[in-house]
Amino acid sequence: MAEEQEDKSSKSQEATPQKLKKAREQGDVPSSQEVGMMMTVVSLLVLTVFILPAIGPQLAGILKQMLEISGTARIGEGVGGVRDIGSSVTAFAGRISLVLAPVLGVFVVAAIVGVAIQGETVFAVERIRPKFSKLSPAKGFTRIFSGGALVEFLKSVAKVLVVGTLAVWLTYVSITEIWQTENFLPEFLLGYVQGFVQKLLLIVAVFAVVIALIDVIVKRVRWLIRQRMSVKEVRDEHKDQEGDPMIKGKRNQIRRQNSRRRVASAVSEATVVLTNPTHYAVVLKYEPGADSAPVCTAKGVELMAAQIRRLAHESEVPVVENRPLARALYSVAQVDEVIPVEHWQAVAGIIRYILDMRANIETRLPEGSTLRDD
Repeated sequence: MAEEQEDKSSKSQEATPQKLKKAREQGDVPSSQEVGMMMTVVSLLVLTVFILPAIGPQLAGILKQMLEISGTARIGEGVGGVRDIGSSVTAFAGRISLVLAPVLGVFVVAAIVGVAIQGETVFAVERIRPKFSKLSPAKGFTRIFSGGALVEFLKSVAKVLVVGTLAVWLTYVSITEIWQTENFLPEFLLGYVQGFVQKLLLIVAVFAVVIALIDVIVKRVRWLIRQRMSVKEVRDEHKDQEGDPMIKGKRNQIRRQNSRRRVASAVSEATVVLTNPTHYAVVLKYEPGADSAPVCTAKGVELMAAQIRRLAHESEVPVVENRPLARALYSVAQVDEVIPVEHWQAVAGIIRYILDMRANIETRLPEGSTLRDD
């Protein structure tokens, strides 16, 4: 018992969406039996006030016709025979079904509204799977006399007492009124009984609505408390979702190493590196006769740009400073793809200068470009 209390006190964290989703998948959702009771009473009230007064005369007429036909029944064939009566009963059954359809509709609507009030319902195989541990007499005895079962029992007793008291009080008031009117005709008594039933159902319905709303809120709060998690559980769940920090760090390290190797390889084979000069760096490769246009093989900003410049100097790849062109290419060029056609002319002038320089031909860079040798 002490361990259970300690475990509850350690669950100080609100349940995460993942924990609540898992609980719902297992069929663990807050549900209130009071909602079902409330909708039953409200349905009966709707039937007695609206439906029965409308369909009562129709049912009475159908029953009257059935009694008239049954009184003329005889053994044999033809009109009034057994077969004729059988077909009549079938027809009457169909008519009665149509008349009673609104009654079924009321209960269907009540069921839908009851589910909507509670917010959600799930079907979980886990809930219907047999668990032999529940057959333990000791555990069953514990559940019967647990705090939750005792609360439910006291709540049921309180409801019976309240509803019973209201029924007795309303009966006493109604009988007193009947004696005072001194009208004991069957028609009057039938109407009075109908009014009495409607008043009783109305009072009980109001009481049931209040109880159901309170119970829904209490069940929801208790369910959220039961789903609380300890700090360790939150940490473990985060680890499961995001991965072990050490493994994740190792994975990121490998990814960075692979990225550096790829950039180093791209720079070593590059034709030219365009810079901003410090913020942006774009690596371009062009092989006459093999490439239709210059290809962006790598690009970087800030620290990556500095690394690209360093690798370019180490590999003796020309680094050309052209601020607007470097910034524009960094924004629109995709790695391992040909640069956009609108930049071909500007880049072509730079690459032509690089190729001519390699061939020891006197030429100069296009205006706005500077060859960096630092």
